[in-house]
Amino acid sequence: AQQRDDARARVFAVANQKGGVGKTTTTVNLSACFAERSLKTLVIDLDPQANATTSVGLDPRGLDASIYQVLLRDIELDEIVEPTMIKGLHIAPSSLDLAGAEIELVSAFSRESKLREAISGAVADYDIIMIDCPPSLGLLTINGLTAADEVMVPIQAEYFALEGLTQLVRNIGMVQRSLNPGLELTKVILTMYDARTNLSRDVAREVRAHYGDKVCWQVVPRTVRLSEAPSFGQPITLYDSLSKGATAYRALAKEVLRGTP
Repeated sequence: AQQRDDARARVFAVANQKGGVGKTTTTVNLSACFAERSLKTLVIDLDPQANATTSVGLDPRGLDASIYQVLLRDIELDEIVEPTMIKGLHIAPSSLDLAGAEIELVSAFSRESKLREAISGAVADYDIIMIDCPPSLGLLTINGLTAADEVMVPIQAEYFALEGLTQLVRNIGMVQRSLNPGLELTKVILTMYDARTNLSRDVAREVRAHYGDKVCWQVVPRTVRLSEAPSFGQPITLYDSLSKGATAYRALAKEVLRGTP
């Protein structure tokens, strides 16, 4: 494992090129659980859909500036960071402007390192930084990977769970070689898990066979309450603190922090 300065934030990129795998749900709810454990946590919403932003109760349409202005207009990160309803949890919000960033970044100087430069002054101010990457392998995701120490990959416990991961791992390797030698794929998280089905158990076995101890033992169950929470602009720990989803994410946060279940 790589050595990390304890005086700086632990920076995770949450990435999977497949959509609908629980990536934003995991980013927001794990972050809320970290904050609940008195860790100062920043979510960076790199997805133009801005789902992480709305999931903590912010309306992207009402913001003066977002991560778009940080990446392409040289605004300082701390100028756009917003507090959330959870003590210790902050967000660098996204907006629809970010949809054009992939094209604009093509001609930008140090285009792959814009986010790393932007967060360089923030890593000493937080304990955890979680970067919610878009469901693609474009320049926004490359920026997330270049800025991170670790990659966290949510995988839906259904057929084709491993589809596309080969390419993601290849891209992680490319970023390691060219842009961020310290980057590691450290956590694979099984989401939408239904313990009643053979399918979920079979997928879990297959994923563990491929990724070994990188796969978290705590799985995230498929629950209605987890699906409902974002529409109320709340992490599951606020929306239904005693639900199975909240319990799972608290246990997952403990495992991620300690490296053991």
